[in-house]
Amino acid sequence: MSICVKKFGGSSVGSKERIAAVADRVIASKSDGNQVVVVVSAMGDTTDHLVEMARELSNGNPSPREYDALVSTGENVSAALLSMNLNAKGCPAISLSGPQAGVMTEAIHSKAKILNVNPSRVKEELDKGNVVVITGFQGISPQNDITTIGRGGSDTSAVVMAAALGLDECEIYTDVDGIYTTDPRIEEKARKMKEVSYEEMLELASLGAKVLHPRAVECAKQNEIVLHVRSSFSTDEGTRVKESKSMEIEKAVTGVALKKNEAKLSILGVSDKPGTAAKVFQKLADGYVNVDMIVQATEQDGSNNISFTVDKDDLKKTEEILQDIAKEIGASGIKSQDDICKISIVGVGMVSRVGVAAKMFTELGEAGINIHLISTSEIKVSCAIDAKDGETAVRVLHSALELA
Repeated sequence: MSICVKKFGGSSVGSKERIAAVADRVIASKSDGNQVVVVVSAMGDTTDHLVEMARELSNGNPSPREYDALVSTGENVSAALLSMNLNAKGCPAISLSGPQAGVMTEAIHSKAKILNVNPSRVKEELDKGNVVVITGFQGISPQNDITTIGRGGSDTSAVVMAAALGLDECEIYTDVDGIYTTDPRIEEKARKMKEVSYEEMLELASLGAKVLHPRAVECAKQNEIVLHVRSSFSTDEGTRVKESKSMEIEKAVTGVALKKNEAKLSILGVSDKPGTAAKVFQKLADGYVNVDMIVQATEQDGSNNISFTVDKDDLKKTEEILQDIAKEIGASGIKSQDDICKISIVGVGMVSRVGVAAKMFTELGEAGINIHLISTSEIKVSCAIDAKDGETAVRVLHSALELA
């Protein structure tokens, strides 16, 4: 009897009717002879509502420990309701919280990393004939405090559980039927892909494609687990995320991603001395600011301007940190811009093809889209552009790179 892990996101368990539909799908899988582990997110917008209340009742500054204690409850609700419905339909089931399922994390709140998973309780329940419904997104610290592993972390919860159980595939059920060449809500000609490499999916997920969480992709790659992304509302095959060496590369570019809600910051007049940039970015790292694109430009007087992008939600915190850094290193000032987005093209085939970046820049230029910053890797090219141009850039590049 084989074990399978199925993760259902918030939209998949967003109502009583959808929870019942998930239960039917789980029962069908169990009837096929599988032992089934289900990982669930909170129902619909539950977490957003909890976050809003936390901010309102704490004057915008909730205690990190109590914040996690609160926002982790959404997953408890959906896990218990699904388990109840399974039992009512004659399918034995039990819900387990992340800590009960053996998910152990570091002692950091809201963005904790999973350190280890002890699946012994999960195995015991499976051996009793139960479907095991586990809350995603949460774990327990060495101090026995509830922790959460970041928004979208239920994907990661499912992958680490699959790894702990020794599986080679993990099913991720969402409200879309797979991974597309770009967001089909922006470009109607977007095409569903049969498979995509870990490397490409990691870039796409990091660059704004919201189907999978980047940490889940990274974990799947490390443990050689195939991710099967498919629809909760259909039995059709979805998209498999797998090792690139087992794929046939047809095009240089696989997909176009748009990441909205970016901000650009610059620290001006930085002394051109060794170690200065390290000081700047170490302070940002200490403040848990995730920095994205970085460009350093040398001015005529020998000083440097350092520009970079961050998530717009981190703008205020980053500005405060930069103000302190500017005083410490004698910079002339800082400036910020909050109406930025990032457009990216991704593809493992770019490694062996020339002219891809030039094609991207040419198409954006001909569309009248100005580029603020550029960053590259072997399989991606990203440009920071004005937020108002984001969706136009997606359509222009998707067409020019013949991804339809």
